[in-house]
Amino acid sequence: MSTREHQKKAPKSVKAGIISVSTTRTIADDKSGLWISKRAKKEGHEVVFHSVIPDDTKTIAQTVIEVMSDYKPNVILLTGGTGISSKDVTIEAVRPMFDKELTAFGPLFAQLSFEQIDSAALLSRATAGVVKGTIIFCMPGSLKACKLACKALIFPELGHLVKHVYEDTPMSEKEPSSE
Repeated sequence: MSTREHQKKAPKSVKAGIISVSTTRTIADDKSGLWISKRAKKEGHEVVFHSVIPDDTKTIAQTVIEVMSDYKPNVILLTGGTGISSKDVTIEAVRPMFDKELTAFGPLFAQLSFEQIDSAALLSRATAGVVKGTIIFCMPGSLKACKLACKALIFPELGHLVKHVYEDTPMSEKEPSSE
């Protein structure tokens, strides 16, 4: 089956959770998370969770697990904590949970970032993977980076990704919003 045929059979709407990792932002001034939420809804997806949590490995991992258990999203979009400072621990919190890693996401994001911000793209450790049937994306916290990742990579393939993750499970069991 071709990529286009797969995309045609993919769900048009999925459940999304948004987690912004920051010790300085609140939900009211979470520009990146609020933009992701608005864009997800515009794309026809259902946002089932949105919160800002501190840069803490245990808090990040625990929140991801709780969101998966309580809200059953098809995807969790994390923004923030992907840089190289000592407080940037999103990758350390999430990557050990991956059942499968989407190894192309980081390099593709870096390539697109390089086209916009030159060698500063080297500072991002954006990554993605699948945890117990939930697709997880970890993006930088800047609004510009989130827009780039979501518009160019995540939203164009989201339904297609969900279809593949759940291909052995009836979609009704994974509860996407609609087909």
